[in-house]
Amino acid sequence: MVLVTSWCGGELLGFDLETTGVDRFSDVPVSYALITCVAGEVVERAGGMVDPGREIPVGATAVHGISTARARAEGRPLAEVTEHLAASLVAASQRSVPLVGMNLSYDLTMIDTQCRELDGRGLIERGWSGPALDALPIDRQVDRYRRGPRRLEDLCGHYGVVLEGAHDAMADAEAALRVVLALADRHPEISGTSPGDLHLRQVRWHRDWAQSFDEFCRSNGRVPLGPGEFFWPIAPFEEPQRDVA
Repeated sequence: MVLVTSWCGGELLGFDLETTGVDRFSDVPVSYALITCVAGEVVERAGGMVDPGREIPVGATAVHGISTARARAEGRPLAEVTEHLAASLVAASQRSVPLVGMNLSYDLTMIDTQCRELDGRGLIERGWSGPALDALPIDRQVDRYRRGPRRLEDLCGHYGVVLEGAHDAMADAEAALRVVLALADRHPEISGTSPGDLHLRQVRWHRDWAQSFDEFCRSNGRVPLGPGEFFWPIAPFEEPQRDVA
């Protein structure tokens, strides 16, 4: 019998969304990907297009290539996809399968928001509790002084991961999986820590990064972070601020 000594040799679930925009509370998915990986090998791919029920901005289409007409013709209804994704994420969580992605606080918060729109229950109320392994906070922690941007394309270049077709949900989900596995291979403290403990550490690592970046913004006259930016992997909804007359 072969003993699995690290989560790297077990089952992982890669996850990614392409969306109508960059606001995780008001924008919605237009495509999704779920990739099951076991011992570093992809064993199942599931994904598809979403009819968001609204116009897809031209700028968003320029990024991922999905037009409003195409989403309406080929996509499943937003509510149906939301329920499907929530059920898939909860099922993986209940089996302790780590969810893997890039900047998961964006994707998870968006699905959490859409779940609440449906019946008032977010992912946690539906039974999701992690663990999640996010390439962004892990990379920031293990190589915090490296200069330059940390987009998925940048991390792929740094860790030697091939990214074919950036901003395609399936390609991005698999690339994020490969980056997280490369991070674990390069840093034994990551591969040797349980997914549950890594999840808890990422909560702290992200909060520490956000506090540091917020201080930088304030000291340089830039817009400070909103309260929700300090939370990972699911941010609480922020009520928009209104000017007081």
